[in-house]
Amino acid sequence: MKNNIILIVNPISGDVDKSELIDAATVFAEKENLNLVIYNTSGISDSDNIKVLYNTYTPQRIIVAGGDGTIKMVAEAMEAHDVIIGILPAGSANGLAVDLNLPSTIEENLEIAFHNYYMEIDMISINGKKSIHLSDLGVNAEMIKNYENSSIRGKWGYALQTVSTLIDLEDPFIATITGDFPTIECEARMIVIANSQKYGTGVSINPNGVMDDGKFELVILKNMDLVVLGKIITGNMPIDVNDVEIISTDKAFVTTNIPVSFQIDGEYCGKETKLNIEILPKQLKVAVPHPISATV
Repeated sequence: MKNNIILIVNPISGDVDKSELIDAATVFAEKENLNLVIYNTSGISDSDNIKVLYNTYTPQRIIVAGGDGTIKMVAEAMEAHDVIIGILPAGSANGLAVDLNLPSTIEENLEIAFHNYYMEIDMISINGKKSIHLSDLGVNAEMIKNYENSSIRGKWGYALQTVSTLIDLEDPFIATITGDFPTIECEARMIVIANSQKYGTGVSINPNGVMDDGKFELVILKNMDLVVLGKIITGNMPIDVNDVEIISTDKAFVTTNIPVSFQIDGEYCGKETKLNIEILPKQLKVAVPHPISATV
């Protein structure tokens, strides 16, 4: 009797053809004497369909070929089950894969996704929605909204929308942040709710981020000029400017004076004036390449 592995493929993520990746996973599973069940997402009832697949096949693990948004969707579908999730980075935004130090080749990622160490990472609840990686209010979320509405995908699409978003940038918003720390009130261009360190571009927005420490960080980018802001969100500058404040906590409440664009794990969620944020410890088992904070 072969053990089952479910492969969840987002066919449109990153605007790249997934056929080579699927073929490689199929060959790898055959070599390992595993039964590979492939599911292509459609954007319709995917979460329910994945739950049915899990109950049908009771897989050893679920492997996701997609970006951060696809991983989050699968994680939410599997929240009631004790299953390891492997990652084959294949999205426009692969920030979680960057933070987990996943390698660049399909072959190396298959080895890790199918049988390697795993770590139990935290998730963040924001207004009842879950975030695995990085969410934010402000200019980056506005850029993601513009990217989702454009016809150019991939890194070029992000680059083009970064430029146009900065050109059309609105005034900063005023944020009030409360929690088990002194209340902060400031002008801000962007507030990042970070469970980890890096965006998919490679920029380290939260140098102290650890995904299994029971804390998240609020990274507040205050009223900085466009050149500095552009360098930060395109990954060309380390975050060491004076106008950045970082708070590490397990819960916080953010209010803004105007509705501000908001995104979770690379997906635009509309505009918000209030965010109720708390950490959800040890929510997700993810395959990783080395045993730092990991379990065999």
